[in-house]
Amino acid sequence: MKKFILFFILFSLSINSFSEEPIAPQTDPKDSILFWDKQQKLNGFRNGYYFVPSRAINKSSKPYSLNYLLLDFSKLTYQHKGKTYTLDDYINKFNVAGMMIVRRGNILYENYNFGNDKDSKWISFSVTKSVTSMLLGAAIQDGFIKSIKDPVTKYLPELSGSNYDKVSIKHILQMSSGIEWNEDYDDPYSDVNLAAGLNSSDLYKYLSKLEITNKPGKKFNYNTAESNLIGGIVRSAVGSNLSIYLENKIWKPFGMESDAHWGLDAKFLDELGGCCIYATLKDYIRVGIFALNQGKLKNGTEVLPKKWMIDSTKASKGYRYYGYQWWLSGPPYKSYYAQGIFGQMIWIDPPTQTVIAMHSAWGKAWTPEADQHKFALLTAIMIKLYNL
Repeated sequence: MKKFILFFILFSLSINSFSEEPIAPQTDPKDSILFWDKQQKLNGFRNGYYFVPSRAINKSSKPYSLNYLLLDFSKLTYQHKGKTYTLDDYINKFNVAGMMIVRRGNILYENYNFGNDKDSKWISFSVTKSVTSMLLGAAIQDGFIKSIKDPVTKYLPELSGSNYDKVSIKHILQMSSGIEWNEDYDDPYSDVNLAAGLNSSDLYKYLSKLEITNKPGKKFNYNTAESNLIGGIVRSAVGSNLSIYLENKIWKPFGMESDAHWGLDAKFLDELGGCCIYATLKDYIRVGIFALNQGKLKNGTEVLPKKWMIDSTKASKGYRYYGYQWWLSGPPYKSYYAQGIFGQMIWIDPPTQTVIAMHSAWGKAWTPEADQHKFALLTAIMIKLYNL
């Protein structure tokens, strides 16, 4: 257990206190969460909020209803590099701890493994980015933020005088700030391994020293730290922490069934905008339904600006497969998705009103093979649903 707790301390990155010099970790970055073995992942992804600083997001007293209309997916197959795989093959190969398929409010498929059940909460990783994006939309709807055209420094003046002076909120949303950043998960000394867990002033100091490599808005470069910046922008504008804002704007009003927990940085105890909401599979699904419903509550209240989700899921100039912290399937498909490392996912298909969610513990943070299997499986599922 002591070793397990130590890994979570490393994950929180509390040991990397910021100095004016480049970060020199007191422990080997190779011990971070990105390099855990299978059992560490299964234990850690489910139980992490017990061991790292986190803040509760309280459930609704009136859960959004999901009905059961289960279908038989046992004969579903997909192809990858000339081989045929079943849904069970995918689940076993990629350590899927939970998977659910919901169409028009009906649960068509539900599966749990590795000791998980309907009450298990699982870390979201970068799925959180899409939630933080919706919170920024809510802050615009509430009048706390004027426009995504506003400069980042309007809300985070700590970045004034840096290369962020000419970067807008929209640039950050679309991962196209033009600021140098290395998101190589396999490199223990990449930016993502050294600084993705930084927050508030430590984060701003780290980012303010980075060079500019492209004109803002021109080139896509995936950057978890800038998703943390979005969290900082919302926090600064709203004057509240992200957990309370999420609870008041989406979690309770839309009808999430279980409490969630949002991981905090260990130094400032602020939520990481780019990571670490722990939630049940059904509430992952409800987040997807909220997005599918264009950010509207059942009573018609618009939590997000009227066109927010439409704009959020349009191809950006820098990359046709990315919007406002949402991944896009690209033409001719209209589906989009929130995706986290190690296989976390909320996938949304507006034409069929389908939401698919997964809790997973892939062997590596991301590989082309895992992604190819995932899309082949999703395609097979959609073909089945289109033919119903």
